[in-house]
Amino acid sequence: MKLYLSDKYQRVLIRNTSSKNYLSDWEKVKLGVAQGSILGPLLFLVYINDLPGSINNLSNLSKLTLFADDTNIIFTHPNPSEFEDSINKEFEKLNSWFHTNLPSLNLNKTHCMQFVSKSNYAVNMNINYKNNLIKNVCHTNFLGLTLDSTLSWKSHIDQHISKLNSACYVIRSLKSLTPLETLRMFYYASVHSIISYGIISWGNCNYSNTIFKLQKRAIRIIVNAGNR
Repeated sequence: MKLYLSDKYQRVLIRNTSSKNYLSDWEKVKLGVAQGSILGPLLFLVYINDLPGSINNLSNLSKLTLFADDTNIIFTHPNPSEFEDSINKEFEKLNSWFHTNLPSLNLNKTHCMQFVSKSNYAVNMNINYKNNLIKNVCHTNFLGLTLDSTLSWKSHIDQHISKLNSACYVIRSLKSLTPLETLRMFYYASVHSIISYGIISWGNCNYSNTIFKLQKRAIRIIVNAGNR
């Protein structure tokens, strides 16, 4: 393991189609592992293994969840007026972990979203990390799902509608050119895979009916069945 992690060097290659390529000087890798390596993902998980404990043990009001390099912190607080102060205190502790372990937080991919009911309004608050303001958003992507602040799933459904309309158009265009088995393969790759992912979360929302209508349209095109 020591031989794998030590005495590694890297350089940067810039390819230019209109002129010659440019190469930087070789520099010793002082932190991290080689990208694309088999052990890289495992070593990364070992590297951040103590991050959830350092956050979750701070209070009962926060919980950190990890999936590979996707990190999410869920905050709850019974008092809206103290909510902002509690979150900023937690971020101070998070900053301490980052300072000790030397990774960096990508502020362009770091957002704050409040989950509220349709009858309540979000609390106006400012969350800071190293004097940088964390952006407040109304919806965000989470492991392939688009979450919105009221968990209505409308944004997620709207994205799927566009994809499924395009898939139906392609199926209609290919129908006269390809056999049924090929259309079936395309359906599972471009329609069924989109609908089945995360359906246990969004499948019962008020907007899901449009998705299932598009699914039926794709199947009717494949089997040459008319509208009822």
